[in-house]
Amino acid sequence: MTASASEPDDTAGPGRPTGEPYDLVVVGAGPAGLAGAVAAGELGLSVALLDSSTRPGGQFYRHPAPALGARRPEALHHDWAAFADLRRRLDGSGADHLTGHHVWSVVQENDGTWAAHALAGTDGSADAPVRIRARALLLATGAYERHLPFPGWTLPGVVGAGGAQAMLKSGLVLPGRSVVVAGSGPLLLAVASSLAAAGARVPAVVEAAGYLRYARSPRALVTNPRKAVEALVHTAALARHRVPVRLRSAVTEVHGTDRVEAVTVTRLDRAWRPVRGTGRRIACDALAVGHGLVPQIELAVAVGCATRSLPDGTLGLALDDLQESSVPGLWAAGETGGVGGAELARTEGETAGRAIAARLLGHPARAGATAGLRRRRDRMRAFADVMAAAHAPGPGWTGWLTDDTDVCRCEEVPAGRVREAVAELGARDARTVKLLTRAGMGWCQGRMCGTAVACLAAAGGTPEPPAERRPFAVPVPLSTLAALDGPPSDPTPAPDAATDPAAS
Repeated sequence: MTASASEPDDTAGPGRPTGEPYDLVVVGAGPAGLAGAVAAGELGLSVALLDSSTRPGGQFYRHPAPALGARRPEALHHDWAAFADLRRRLDGSGADHLTGHHVWSVVQENDGTWAAHALAGTDGSADAPVRIRARALLLATGAYERHLPFPGWTLPGVVGAGGAQAMLKSGLVLPGRSVVVAGSGPLLLAVASSLAAAGARVPAVVEAAGYLRYARSPRALVTNPRKAVEALVHTAALARHRVPVRLRSAVTEVHGTDRVEAVTVTRLDRAWRPVRGTGRRIACDALAVGHGLVPQIELAVAVGCATRSLPDGTLGLALDDLQESSVPGLWAAGETGGVGGAELARTEGETAGRAIAARLLGHPARAGATAGLRRRRDRMRAFADVMAAAHAPGPGWTGWLTDDTDVCRCEEVPAGRVREAVAELGARDARTVKLLTRAGMGWCQGRMCGTAVACLAAAGGTPEPPAERRPFAVPVPLSTLAALDGPPSDPTPAPDAATDPAAS
């Protein structure tokens, strides 16, 4: 599955002629990608399932390597049976599961075929360039955590909430002995209950939002009873371990010299502004913090796919009833269209896989067989929208920041410099702030600081979610680009791409 570092080759699965396109390339082997690949493969399509990891499951079903000898990896997972079924069916579907493939660009070639450019290997330093071609493309690239900075958030011992869960699921390790879990969103309950079950002391779960917003949408609650059951399971687990849950509160400062020693938890008003005099110090040696998830849509945006604003202020792909994007031949499923959980991702993946098979096999009427799936998807998507709105960050969170608080960790840009760019240099959007301060130009390309920079740039107004078109979704060696026999991305340049330092 590898190619010369100086010449990108077409990748083919076992027994498949090199250079012959697949019917379908699926990018991402999480719940959505697995479901889409299985559905399409079982209906007779030739499928290549590309994933940067060495094991299927994505972030949700992340599990330990066999060398760790975990006897019951399912103990740390919800709905493991669904994953086990998909993994079994994948083996029998005929799909080629290509692991260690870091997809950095997708492009539609002149004959209408899609080409996914990837770096093949088992880690982030992989540099063997490959190209996988197919008649259709399904993006199931998932999401990454949204982070809101605060004083002390760069201290060792501060990890993402999802990162803490990943450490536990894949490495069977805890981020600390005493871990405060903070931020906003239902992920916090799952993370806290998992950490407590694994032996960590959890002094508090600190939720910046409340749960009354859910009550405003009773239909979404009634039609999604499994979500209520999940919440009750996690709440009961926290009660057993005597973990208090503090609502309308946030960690507004982390204390320590070489690593986390304590955090300050402060009450928030409805706009997420800190309430004076309510700060309370809690001792701990680690903090797991996250404020929801951001759809990972760089590959799709780079080829011109339309987006839509989500209730939590992020951007997702605009998709039709069969999960097809605004670019014909490119489908997407799972968190690329909005975060809603593994069950919704699986449903969307299966819907897309069946629709793609109907299109390519010349049986468009068979797409109607997805009607039941679509009804289930719409029901769960409605709940996802309620959830996103309930936990959307309030504009007052920027009151947590002091001028010397780093906003961009990669380039060490403090909040004061961003505020100066807005107040004195006339910046009114995240792009202009980036050009003036370098915030967002580092290794993560704004994934860590993008939300914070956009909010500060809005100066109290409504921030515009960043939707920049970048030619590279992951870092790419120059030798790989030099070896390409054609343009690596959409030949139509993105606006100002030539002058965008972040694109270089």
